[in-house]
Amino acid sequence: MNKINESVPQEFILLGFSDRPWLELPLFVVFLISYILTILGNLAIIIVSRLDPKLHTPMYFFLTNLSLLDLCYTTSIVPQMLVNICSIRKVISYGGCVAQLFIALALGSTECLLLAVMSFDRFAAICRPLHYSIIMHQRLCLQLAAASWVSGFSNSVLQSTLTLQMPLCGHKEVDHFFCEVPALLRLSCVDTTANEAELFFISVLFLLIPVTLILISYAFIVQAVLRIQSVEGRRKAFGTCGSHLIVVSLFYGTAIYMYLQPPSPASKDRGKMVSIFYGIITPMLNPLIYTLRNKDVKGAFKRMIARIFLIKK
Repeated sequence: MNKINESVPQEFILLGFSDRPWLELPLFVVFLISYILTILGNLAIIIVSRLDPKLHTPMYFFLTNLSLLDLCYTTSIVPQMLVNICSIRKVISYGGCVAQLFIALALGSTECLLLAVMSFDRFAAICRPLHYSIIMHQRLCLQLAAASWVSGFSNSVLQSTLTLQMPLCGHKEVDHFFCEVPALLRLSCVDTTANEAELFFISVLFLLIPVTLILISYAFIVQAVLRIQSVEGRRKAFGTCGSHLIVVSLFYGTAIYMYLQPPSPASKDRGKMVSIFYGIITPMLNPLIYTLRNKDVKGAFKRMIARIFLIKK
C-alpha cells in the first residue's frame, strides 16, 4: 500500500515554459486577453442564438453547442495556467489534474464529432434544400448532439482511466501547461507503447474519420454550389460553409499534429505551442469567424442591440 501511495503524487508541477521566464509575461497577457474574448464571444453567440427566433435552426443549434464546448474547454485549463504563470510554485493538485484531464479530453473529443455533425447539416442544407427540414428535424438534431457529447465523455473515461493507471514512481514534473494525455504518459516509469498505440487508434477514430467525412461532405457541397445559378446564392452558400471550413482547419489541423505524430523529445516545445493554439486561440477565433462571415449572426446582433437601446429609452 505504501508503494502505491508513493507512486501517486499529491500534486503535479506544470513546467510550461518555466525554463524561459522571459516568456511568462507575454504569455500571461496573451492568455488573459484570449480567455476574456473567448468568454465574451461564445456567450454572445449562445445568448443571441437563443433570443433571436430567426436563429432557431439546426445550424445555430449546433453552433450553440460548439460555443458551449469552447467556453467550458478554455475554462477548464486557462484559469489554472494564469495562476501558475504568476506563481513561483507552478503546481496543480492530483485531483485538479485528474479533473482537468477528464474535462479537457471529453470536450475536445466531443468537438471532433460535433464539427463533423455540423458539416452534415451544411450538406443537407445545400445539397438537399427541399428536404432539409424533413432530414434535420428537431429530434435528429438532439440525437446527433447527444451522441457527440456521450461519445466524447465515454472516450474521456476510457483514456483518462488508462492514463492514470500508469505507475509514475514519484515523477511529478509535467512538461506542459496543463494535464494532457501525451504529457502524462511521458511521466510513466514503465513502457507506454500499448498506451501510445491505444491513443493513436482513438485519435484516428475521433480525428481522421470525422475529417474524412467532412471532406466528402464538402466535395458534394462544392458540386452543388457550382450548380447554383444565382451569384448571390453562391456567395451566401460559400460564406456559410467557409466559416465552418476555417474552424475545421484550425481545430483538426493542430489536433492531428498533436496526437498523430510520433512522440519525440524535439516535439515537446512544438507540442506546447500547438496545444495553446487549439486549446486557447481557436476557441477565441471561432466566434469571430462565425460572426464576421455570417450575415444572419451579424443581423441578430444588430437586432439585439437595437432592442436593448429601445428598452433603455
